[in-house]
Amino acid sequence: MLETVTATRFAVPLREGGSLPGLVEADDLGMYVVKFRGAGQGLKVLVAEILVGEIARRLDIPVPRLAVVDLTKDIARYEADEEVQDLLTASVGTNLGLDYLPGSFGYDGSRPATRAQAEPIVWLDAFTANVDRTWANPNLLVWGGRPWAIDHGAALYFHHSWRRRAPDPGRFADQPFSVEDHVLRDLTDDLAAVHERAEATLDDETLRGVIDLVPEEWLETSEHLTTTGAVRSAYLEHLVARRDRPDAWLPGGGR
Repeated sequence: MLETVTATRFAVPLREGGSLPGLVEADDLGMYVVKFRGAGQGLKVLVAEILVGEIARRLDIPVPRLAVVDLTKDIARYEADEEVQDLLTASVGTNLGLDYLPGSFGYDGSRPATRAQAEPIVWLDAFTANVDRTWANPNLLVWGGRPWAIDHGAALYFHHSWRRRAPDPGRFADQPFSVEDHVLRDLTDDLAAVHERAEATLDDETLRGVIDLVPEEWLETSEHLTTTGAVRSAYLEHLVARRDRPDAWLPGGGR
């Protein structure tokens, strides 16, 4: 399970993107960039952050450590900004925290990633259908001389349709991915070789273990997925189906 910490102080909002994350201090004396359950995108964004971030970790892609951050109702007491206060009040309970990387800065290409660093990130985005890593919004930090992948809430788009229709792993498996606008496009060559290594790492049991990290209360049931166990199984079926069909989505072709 992910470590759970309790927020002790809301430090500052990070007014980037539409979700209004914030920097929060916790009872372990750590600082976390927190993605809030009360933001407009909902809980599925937090689920995607865990699934993609922890898949990245299994592939040795640098990602900030994730933790579940518990907010109590007192967290908003001294917040003057009404918008932030409303968000904190709506987010009482468990939220997602990413370990704060002090001194990091946004990737702008001035210190380019190496090919060995870039290719696994591009593969990850293709595998999870993450279109949100472009020059307009790189979602990469440079820390310790290497790029760190962040902000994966836009990936795994398929789960947003589960309220309306039954899961369809085959449809996700066959969805192509374009690297045309990817920030690391020019630093990639042989993604087929990357896929072979990733496929060997991401066996069914490993993927199931990643899915099991998602807190039970973040899994939203539906008419077609009536239990949280069924929701977890649906995630696994989608990821396995896509892993096994690189010929359909992998830029440059599969095996």
